[in-house]
Amino acid sequence: MKLMFVGDVVGQHGCDFLEKHIYNLRKEYGVDIVVVNGENSANGNGITKPSMMQLFGMSVDVITTGNHCFKRRECIEMYDINETLLRPANYPDGVVGHGVTVLDKGSCKIAVVNLQGVVYMDALDNPFTCIDSILEKLDTPNIFIDFHAEATSEKKAMGQYLAGKVTAVFGTHTHVQTADETILSDHTAYITDTGMTGAELSVLGVESSIAINKQRLHFPVRFTESHNPCFINAVVVEFDEKLGKANKIERIIWR
Repeated sequence: MKLMFVGDVVGQHGCDFLEKHIYNLRKEYGVDIVVVNGENSANGNGITKPSMMQLFGMSVDVITTGNHCFKRRECIEMYDINETLLRPANYPDGVVGHGVTVLDKGSCKIAVVNLQGVVYMDALDNPFTCIDSILEKLDTPNIFIDFHAEATSEKKAMGQYLAGKVTAVFGTHTHVQTADETILSDHTAYITDTGMTGAELSVLGVESSIAINKQRLHFPVRFTESHNPCFINAVVVEFDEKLGKANKIERIIWR
């Protein structure tokens, strides 16, 4: 079985480009399941009902998010209504939504877990303690983690920590695809950052001139989405659904 994980989709431009090409991607790589990080899918970041519905309308199975999951307060209720829309599982008890979903594919079950790092990010609950608790409760060996984190060291540590325990760990958040895809402990597919889906000639999806002026002048600016040609950053993991063991991870840059 094959699962494709698509890196952070940025804005309407990114959503439209993914919608245009996702069928061909699924066909070329023989994909059975699609998981997309959609926390920046609304213009100006966050996720809205229209951007969520557009992603699910592409036959996306699960949408994960991250530190911008609650950026749009008018859409917070979406997390309780949709079982396959996730926010990081290590938010404290009492926060709306959930960080784990299990897909029943008939012949097997596929668990998707959303976690957020705490190094240089919001002080959520410890993601290592959180995933330990989650793994105790899951009744499937097929477990895929979106670890939304800033620090490379924290992502690498999580990958090593979960080696042999889960099927895959996908890093997200920094929007720059890393070239370190590998299989850890002959079991767990890993990449430090999957990258982004949006304007390639940009600063993480933002119009370059605006991002440059922000860093040159340290003056408040309003980020706007770049409309330069897009690319898709993703990975495809081939795995044994009986054992939850990854056999291959392939990194994708689709222009």
